[in-house]
This record gives sequence, C-alpha cells and structure tokens, in this order.
Amino acid sequence: MDGQPVDGGRRADGISRRRLGTAALALGGALALVPFPAGPAAAVPGAAGRTPGGTTLRRGSARQAGLLPGQLRQLVTDAERFLEPSPAHPWYAGAVLLAGRGGTVALHEPVGHAVRYERYDEASDTGVEFPPERRILMTEDTVFDLASVSKLFTSLLAVGRIERGELDLEAPVASYLPAFAGGGKGAVTVVQLLTHTSGFPSWIPLYQEPTHEARLARIWAQELVAEPGTAYLYSDLNLITLQLLLEEVTGTPLDVLLREEITGPLGMTRTRYNPPASWRPRIAATEDSRLPWSGLDRGLVWGEVHDENAFAMGGVAGHAGVFSCAGDLAVLGRTLLNGGVYGGRRILREESVELMFRDFTPEFPGDAHGLGFELYQHWYMGAMATPRSAGHTGFTGTSLVLDPSTDSFLVVLGNSVHPVRSWRSGSAPRVAAADRMARAVPVRPREGGAAWFSQMALDTTATLTLPPLKVPGGGARLSCALWWDTEPGADPLVLEAAADGEAWRPVPFTTRRPGGEPAEHPEGTAGGYSGRVWHELRAGLEPWSGRRVRLRWRYTTDRLYVGRGVYVDAVRVTGGRRALFDERRVRDAARIEADGWVRSAD
Repeated sequence: MDGQPVDGGRRADGISRRRLGTAALALGGALALVPFPAGPAAAVPGAAGRTPGGTTLRRGSARQAGLLPGQLRQLVTDAERFLEPSPAHPWYAGAVLLAGRGGTVALHEPVGHAVRYERYDEASDTGVEFPPERRILMTEDTVFDLASVSKLFTSLLAVGRIERGELDLEAPVASYLPAFAGGGKGAVTVVQLLTHTSGFPSWIPLYQEPTHEARLARIWAQELVAEPGTAYLYSDLNLITLQLLLEEVTGTPLDVLLREEITGPLGMTRTRYNPPASWRPRIAATEDSRLPWSGLDRGLVWGEVHDENAFAMGGVAGHAGVFSCAGDLAVLGRTLLNGGVYGGRRILREESVELMFRDFTPEFPGDAHGLGFELYQHWYMGAMATPRSAGHTGFTGTSLVLDPSTDSFLVVLGNSVHPVRSWRSGSAPRVAAADRMARAVPVRPREGGAAWFSQMALDTTATLTLPPLKVPGGGARLSCALWWDTEPGADPLVLEAAADGEAWRPVPFTTRRPGGEPAEHPEGTAGGYSGRVWHELRAGLEPWSGRRVRLRWRYTTDRLYVGRGVYVDAVRVTGGRRALFDERRVRDAARIEADGWVRSAD
C-alpha cells in the first residue's frame, strides 16, 4: 500500500475507521440483483428497464436520471473546494467526477489538473509546479492509477472461478498453494482472503526483495497476526495471495485474465495494467516518490503504478496496479447493479453477484464486507451508505460507490498523492460528493406538497416543535409519517415532550413500514437505516393527560458523517374524535417552530 499500512481510512492496529476519521475531517474537511424499490425516491424517468442484456449507460440530464440538478451542480462546486488549501494543502491536484442513476450518466465533470507538480520540496513543504505550458488539465477520460480499487477486479475474477467450480470459498488456500501453509497459515481459507479475515498483517515491504522468488518466499513464510476468522484486518497480502492462487488455478497471468474476462467483454478499453507510453499524456500523475516518505526513489511517478509492491511485481498485482477512467468504472458499476450483465455480455451469473455483495463479516460491526467489496461505510460513502451499498477506495484518491436502494452510482477519481502523500488526509472529498449525490435523489412527501426535512448538517441539533396543546384524557395520541436514514449509533432522532415548567423527556412510539409489523421504540428514539421508505408513527400521550404539553422531534448529528436525514409529514394530534392539531390545517401548520428543519417538496 504505497509504503505504509494505510489505505483511505483504514488502520491495521485495531483503531476503527470512524475514530480515525475524526482528525481527518477536521483537517479537510449484499448488493441487490434487482434494484430495490426506491420508496419515496422518484422512479427514474425514461430509464431503460432491466432486460436480459442489462441496462446500458447513456449521457443525459439530471431530470432524466430522476435526480435534482441543483444538488449535482453543488457536487462539482464542493469538489472544487478541495483544489484549494484544506486547510494547508490541496487534497488533490484535480479530479474526475461521475454520477448517475439507472441507465443515465447525469454528471461527468473534470476539475483541476492531471499533471501540475514536477516535484515536492521537502524543506519548504511545497510542490514545485511545472511551467504553465507543461501542466495538463483533467479531462473526462483522464486515466488514473486506481490503487486499491484494483482489488475489486481481482475479486471479480476470483468469484468467476468460484462460479465455474474451480475455486471453493471454504477451501484452505494451501490446498491450491501448498507453500502458503508456511508460517502457520494452513487454516486460512479463500473466503478469508476475500473478506480480510485471514489474520494477515496489513502490509509488508515486498519491494525490498531482489527477485520474484524471494518475494514469494517472504509471503510463504509470513506469519499471521490474528487467528484466521477472529478479526477483520484489511491487508494487501490477501489480494496478492489471491492473485497467486488465480494464476496457479488458471495457468494465466492476472493481466490476461482481466482483459479476457472483464475489460474485453465489457468494452472497457481504458482499463488495464501497465498502460503503454502512448497513454501517458492522458494519465494523472501521482507522487514524487522519494525516501523517506516513499519506499523507493523513483522521482515523479506518472504512467507507472504508484504502489511500491505492485511496481516490484512488474506492475501487475492483485491489490493494486489497474489503471482506468471514470467512464469505464461506471460501466463496471452498472454491470454489477444489473446483476453481472451489460450490453448483452455477462461476466457473472446473478447468484454470483448476490454472493459477492452479501455481508460475510456481521461479527465485526462497522467492517461489513462482501467478497471484495466493502459495505455500508459512511467514512467514504457518506449519505449513500446503506446496508446494501457497496464500494471501495484507493490510496491514490480513487473510489467507487454503488447504491442499489436508489439504483445510483458515484465515481470519484482524484490524484491526491500528487505531489506527495502527506498533503491529504481522510476522505473528506469522497464524503462530500457522496452526501451531495445522496441528496440529489429526491424523497417525495407522503402527503401534500412538502414534508419537513431535518437537512444533513454536521455537528448540529435540529428541532421541530409543535405548539402547546392541552391533552385530554381517553387515548390522546400523536401520529405522522416518518422517514429516516441516519449514521448508525451516532445521530439519534428523539421524539420528546415537555409539560409546562418541566424538562423534555422521551415519548415512546411505534413505527410500521408498508407491509411490515409494528416496531417498538420504547426509548423514544430512532436511528440507522430504515429502508428509505415512509413509516407510520404512533405515540400515546396518556402520561400528559389533563396537561398542556409541547411535542418535538430532535435530530442531533456529530462532526464526522451524516446519513440522508429525517423527514416528517402529515403530523396530527388527536384526543378521542377531536383533532387537537392537524398539519393539513393552515393555521396549525403556521404554528410549528422549525429550528434547522425546512419544508421540502423533493
């Protein structure tokens, strides 16, 4: 991983990615085979349906994609902020952003430079820029070193071999590669490589070994740092080993497998290992690679793989080394959202895709992982994160996120190690883009023309308060429609009541989703993922009988990440047959006090 055991927001020492994100943001800022019904999100107008040949991509407007144009425009504006100091240095020299829904690519926008710096000056901590005439602007088809996003391709190839019966998920790796049993690794299975539960350390400097044979010997002898299956430890060694396994089973080099089984069938002509020299002017430069911050003295890395271990392996490695562009990654994402087929070419069966994006690591909360894909990771997926959202990041500044709940996809490709890796921290640009993309998917009010929306601000408390009401005896209750999607365990929504002169206290309630059973909320709170559908809420008000009381929803966010937010609609308070408050009455609606909440018609 480019000379250090860190990729995106991961740490191998047991520190959670969420905790690690605290400092980072201060500085900078089972996938469905058929897309789930979007519920309150609008259907995609004019989008191609699921066909045997798979939905294919076309350029179109935000409206054609069922997205809000203003939010997509803001996505680009947000991305441009990271071209400036944030706070001390730019997060990237440039980026290419691609976003879409269904079969429509609604945004494909380059910002900044693909090549800006000639070298890094360590003494002054500045980048020495090329003369203006030698700098190269980003374009839509700029090619990037994907870094760890490459792991997705290796995983796809492995799942293909599982589909063919040539690999067994539960088989010991050593049954295919006997030498792998060295160092006490005999019990490690194929599925543990794919889910980072093998117990491997995050990284070792294979580039220090002089020959391919010496690198293999070091892998064979490497000991584990945890018993297989007992810990989630993200490790490049898992995918390097998977490469060796694939090449052993097939007798074919990894780069050839990639071309024959993925990029060739899908027409991904700008995706490959070791791009030719003729591509160099259209490739984003990475780092001025020198000691001590890099493991190798190579100068400006441009057109060659950045990762030191992948470089030592001839540019073809299971964990890094693939170069690609945003358009090709969109095709890959659409293929997976289609269930493994695109334009009539199938690379995986639907059941294989379903298997690939099933959560195999529920025993490690916060580290949900399928076969190759990460699931439900707010630290870079932002508000696009759901239990069924899948994606991956790369150390060079790359990411892909797929959200089947809304049939949407987001590609963010940045050259964030240009001119040096220490200039960027965390995933703030990825989160900002994903938050904006999530907001671009409209949530239609349950009733009428607008619903109350909590918005998606960080580190804030938003309250929505009803006027004082005299609660009669005999079964008074509050009812409304409620929609919520918040960062799990961090951003609670609380229904509260306060009688005259008393403190606010929680109000227990029940919710019911369409076709579902009632869910009890005895603490008066809701949070996490609720399916992105409207729920019916009911709350009894008997404890306040005979008293004047105020009711409110309080939504509190922390400073790290947010979900898609909370919507409240059709609020009513009844006592017997009498409506004490009905939001549909103009006079009642005007008495609601909204602090941080807005009326939203989308």
